[in-house]
Amino acid sequence: MAIAIDALAAVPASHAEAATRSSRWHAYTAVIAAACVMTGVYWDISWHMSIGRDTFWTPAHLLIQAGGLLAGSSSGYVALRTTFAGTPEERNAAVTFWGFKAPLGAWTCIWGCGAMLTSAPFDNWWHNAYGLDVRIISPPHALLAIGIFSIVVGALLLTLAQQNRATDRERDRLAWLLAATGGFFLMNFALFLTEYSSREAMHSATFYYVTAATFPLALCTMARAIKLKWAATAAAAFYTAFMLSLMWIIALFPATPKLGPIYQHITHMVTLSFPLLILVPAVFIDLILQRFDPPPRFARNQDHDSEHQGGLGTFALAAMIGPTFVATFALAQWPFATFLVTSPLALGRLFNADNFVYWMSPTYEATTRRFPPPGAWPIGAHLAIAMCLATAVSAIGLLRGRWMTRVRR
Repeated sequence: MAIAIDALAAVPASHAEAATRSSRWHAYTAVIAAACVMTGVYWDISWHMSIGRDTFWTPAHLLIQAGGLLAGSSSGYVALRTTFAGTPEERNAAVTFWGFKAPLGAWTCIWGCGAMLTSAPFDNWWHNAYGLDVRIISPPHALLAIGIFSIVVGALLLTLAQQNRATDRERDRLAWLLAATGGFFLMNFALFLTEYSSREAMHSATFYYVTAATFPLALCTMARAIKLKWAATAAAAFYTAFMLSLMWIIALFPATPKLGPIYQHITHMVTLSFPLLILVPAVFIDLILQRFDPPPRFARNQDHDSEHQGGLGTFALAAMIGPTFVATFALAQWPFATFLVTSPLALGRLFNADNFVYWMSPTYEATTRRFPPPGAWPIGAHLAIAMCLATAVSAIGLLRGRWMTRVRR
């Protein structure tokens, strides 16, 4: 694909300001679309846990596709308007693809919308051919997940460009909007890892491997891209608040299973487990960057390049962030997992530790109320490996975040 993305940062100030005023609505629209998609995904998973495989025309499916269509159609309109009726300033602040001009985030949303629409009939055929889902990650779901991820990334890029081009007063508001979009970005990872992050798996090596290989990437990217002092914390807080809101609100609606076997007596929607406590390591990531990636990072009209402003280099920062993420996350999540699995206080809607799907047999349910036996290696050895993974992905996230501070188109 011949996308001219060189000189993404090289947009004159006058062009940037004009493009910002005329296209800010598109960034807000994309964020709303991302919120619809992520709400629909959570709702759809809950639907499968509570009711089972249903018609494609469920409210959850419709909300997912509506969000994708909103992002894709608004981005298509922006591409056509910019190409054929855009001002010189708008065209200079756009990215060219096959002769058409639009912001980079718009192209990402268009691609994501196409992937989501393609996955719909594929998923319907898959269910007709193979029946009930036994895993979240199936080929049509993977294609849908890629499309959803693209919608969120598109909203992220559109909001990011607006933040980086905005004046001081508007930049703060857009930074908070970007933090909310960063929460959806984190939610993508959390939902995709649902099968590896059940309560009883939170004392396993696999759990810490998958979380260390994903969340530091997202948190470090947000920490550098968002022009807030507590950027990673803000994104993690939005993720936590949004997941908790969905967990508590959706559980209020009645539901009855439609497919057998039915082992659990369900009268209301079953929602996902309590969100992961990534808010804890997010705070420590921000503290590290505030101390060793100094204040010019937050300057209103400066781009961040820590190696040239007295801060530690990217790899030195990653070497601190990686072990810190794993250590603080384990210190928070390990005892909380013990509470969720073993304490009667965790039952009920507040902590949602009895959210059993309707097809879970009593025998299998018993396995969720205890932790599996430890492996041959001590957990400390596995955490050390996880720290190495977290260090590597933290470096990638920091590098990507620095690039994102220069995105203007």
